[in-house]
Amino acid sequence: MLQPIDSKPRAAGTDGVAVASRVKRRRRFLWAAVLIAILLTGCIGCLLSSRSDVLAWLEAIWTRNLRMSAALLTFAATYVVVAIGKLPGYRIDRAGAALLGGALMVGIGVMSPAEAYGAIHFDTIVLLLGMMIVVANLRVSDFFRIVNRWIAINIRHPAMLLAAVIVASGVLSAFLVNDAICLVMTPLVLDLVLKLKRNPMPYLLAIAMASNIGSVATITGNPQNMIIGSLSHVSYGSFAATLAPVVAAGLVIAALLIALAYRHEFFTRERFAPQQVPSHYHGPLVANTVIVATAMVVLFFLGQPVAKVAIVGGAFLLLTRRVNPAKIYREVDWPLLVMFVGLFIVVAALEKTVITPDVVAAVGHLRLSNTGILSAVTALLSNLVSNVPAVLVLKPFVAPLQDPQRAWLVMAMASTLPATSRWLARLRT
Repeated sequence: MLQPIDSKPRAAGTDGVAVASRVKRRRRFLWAAVLIAILLTGCIGCLLSSRSDVLAWLEAIWTRNLRMSAALLTFAATYVVVAIGKLPGYRIDRAGAALLGGALMVGIGVMSPAEAYGAIHFDTIVLLLGMMIVVANLRVSDFFRIVNRWIAINIRHPAMLLAAVIVASGVLSAFLVNDAICLVMTPLVLDLVLKLKRNPMPYLLAIAMASNIGSVATITGNPQNMIIGSLSHVSYGSFAATLAPVVAAGLVIAALLIALAYRHEFFTRERFAPQQVPSHYHGPLVANTVIVATAMVVLFFLGQPVAKVAIVGGAFLLLTRRVNPAKIYREVDWPLLVMFVGLFIVVAALEKTVITPDVVAAVGHLRLSNTGILSAVTALLSNLVSNVPAVLVLKPFVAPLQDPQRAWLVMAMASTLPATSRWLARLRT
């Protein structure tokens, strides 16, 4: 017996064909519109090419008003996306937004290609790349497992474990990039405290707070310090001598606050037995990386150019027969480097078109030479748009100050330490 034919699949198929047909028609219309727009633009260009007076008039209008407006709009849009981390409805991220902003500044004529290339602080890019390669080698060699294993074997009391985590995170972050230290130390410490059956929260807070505080101490501690070091020309030794005492005090305060917030965890006579932690590591690579990193730090303090030392040290570590360089390259934060390049161009374009001497003089009425005011402004901007964009946008206003080096050091402290307040808020909860 014949069964009735179900019309639903046919209807669904018919609907699909109709939708595909509409999409094709819309695409044809779109391409036709684009072609017509190109042809019209070409015709208008040909007509105007013979009228130099009209071109001069248009150029004057563009130079006076539209170029400044376009630069301001591009800068604002770039910083908004960098601040929120994405553009709603699109998949572009901070790095893409910065690169797009820089490209637009060149594309609309605010910056020439030569000016854009000159705006990039290659010392900062090279320094960051070199340090990333060094940290990547330490991670691949499992150097941080050795540090964690030493803590597990030698520490017997929760308070001492807290102190060890804070010291290790703070000191390592002072000389290496702090974000990498957080990423590496967190799983290792978490595994250890869970084996000890302790509350992991205070120790994880200790990593976050100590890494943030410790990174203030030197030029190589975090990306914003690298920018400040490149722009200010403050020596590595002077930078560390000025800010290391602040960092030491900050680490002690962080330890006390965490201990007070988790009294039952730390004010106890309970002791725990030594733990056996896996000690798998790449011995030769650990030795090579530690030797190179130590030599780099010594050269930093001896006054050698920081960027040169970092990239030479990082490149030397790629000379190995044991590790595939692709593993090292995967550890490098390439989007961060792209974001730096884009932001350098965006801020330089803003300086060229908007930040005139009159604007700098007007901002000078804020008395940025005052340490408290500069710290507050830097902290506010850092929390609004993140540390690196804040440092870059304040650059034109710091250079004219009576003591710019002191101002740069204040910015290094104020752009980083306020982030610790977020973790302090977590302590209160």
